[in-house]
Amino acid sequence: MHLIDPARHTRRAFLRRSGQLAMAGTALPFALNLATMGEAAAQAAPGDDYKALVCVFLYGGNDYANTVVTYDTDSYGKYSQIRGGNGDAGGGIAIARAQLLPTLLAPTQALPGGRQYALHPSMTALADLFHNEGKVAVQLNVGPLIAPITRAQYDSGNRKSWPVPPKLFSHNDQQSVWQSSSPEGSTVGWGGNIGDLVLSGNTGALFTCMSVSGNAVFLSGDQALQYQVGTGGAVRIYSVGTNTGNLFGSDTVKAAMQQLAQQSRGHTLEEEYSKVVRRAVKAEGQVTTAIQSDFPAGAFPANNGLASQLKMVARLIRGRASLGVKRQVFFVSMGGFDLHDSLIANQPGLMQRLSDAMAAFHRQMATLGLADQVTAFTASDFGRTLSYNSDGSDHGWGGHHFVVGGAVKGRAIYGTPPPVSIGNTAADADQWHVGQGRLLPTTSVDQYAATLARWFGVPDSQLDGILPNLKNFGCTANGIAYPRDIGFMG
Repeated sequence: MHLIDPARHTRRAFLRRSGQLAMAGTALPFALNLATMGEAAAQAAPGDDYKALVCVFLYGGNDYANTVVTYDTDSYGKYSQIRGGNGDAGGGIAIARAQLLPTLLAPTQALPGGRQYALHPSMTALADLFHNEGKVAVQLNVGPLIAPITRAQYDSGNRKSWPVPPKLFSHNDQQSVWQSSSPEGSTVGWGGNIGDLVLSGNTGALFTCMSVSGNAVFLSGDQALQYQVGTGGAVRIYSVGTNTGNLFGSDTVKAAMQQLAQQSRGHTLEEEYSKVVRRAVKAEGQVTTAIQSDFPAGAFPANNGLASQLKMVARLIRGRASLGVKRQVFFVSMGGFDLHDSLIANQPGLMQRLSDAMAAFHRQMATLGLADQVTAFTASDFGRTLSYNSDGSDHGWGGHHFVVGGAVKGRAIYGTPPPVSIGNTAADADQWHVGQGRLLPTTSVDQYAATLARWFGVPDSQLDGILPNLKNFGCTANGIAYPRDIGFMG
């Protein structure tokens, strides 16, 4: 197999943005830098209908084994023993088997070998959506890969023949690798690359890539830059924005500041700075108009930070016509998943907030008649170890994830069920982990992303340009199929 080295990968032939006026950030909020984007000449995704992708990133590395929990008798017994439990009663960091029965998954097509899974007991909302509406898919053991690789090849240390993602098991680096295929310091993510391809189809190009969770490399493209909003709406520019109060108790002072910040200037750099301010002020007004009124009380769960972010995404999608967009990529996130300790105490609340928020978001999309046009999916730094350290788990590699939406081929579990094992030698018959139950992914992030991108409208001819390792897949290796399209999207 010919391997593509991402360090030498030539990205598609878009012009790099010539400058980002970093000095503007010293005087005005970072949001102003986002407005430096000019009109982009890029290929639009086919079709005139609206579509959106929503990345739900779980910062800290979610524990895969207690999220999608192995349930069949043989596998559960191994899981319980490895995690410090006492058979079906659980214990240690193993969830008792009886607790899993309400969220036991019954996929339309049974898994080979009699394997069964249940969701975390707190994830009743997603379990109901899985069964009753068939709008949830579970993707097993997905993570960053450069090319297919086995445990023995990994253990060989021969990285020229068997390359692996850079800086495995590092939080910051693996967050970046998941979002951009490169470690910390990367400036272009695959969500932004997708955004580049659809800019010309959006009259409001600035609103193609939008984050409700601060800066994320996932949304940065060659031309597409992320526009950041908060859970309350557009980020206001103090003393300059249209929706702020007066300055120092005086409307006159505010008017003078607005004129100074936005007036045309003869000096090239000063004029570019003024353009940035004018665009940002205009964008603030557009967003404020687009989000309109809030959703009714109870539409989204209260006291749930992720739900608040997804509610803002829903309001922006509802106002898509006002923003002038036909294709959008969004980013939201949760933190708190780095559970080396207190896994049993803290993960239930995280899982419930995730489940409730994603289910509520999907139902609001359905109410708006947009369920088939909006797809949300999870991602995380990495999975964690199957082994435990008395009260938690350590950094891993592959993990299990969710895809939710009307176009999802749901009530299904995709991918290869991983071993329930922590054997620490290459001779271990259950070789699809690299020690301590750190899963060696059998589905790559590039495959996961390509499946979503194809549904979004990215042509097959463009996929290799936005996902640098995808050329190494579309094959069967080591008895595992690695399709370019996993098949969970309709």
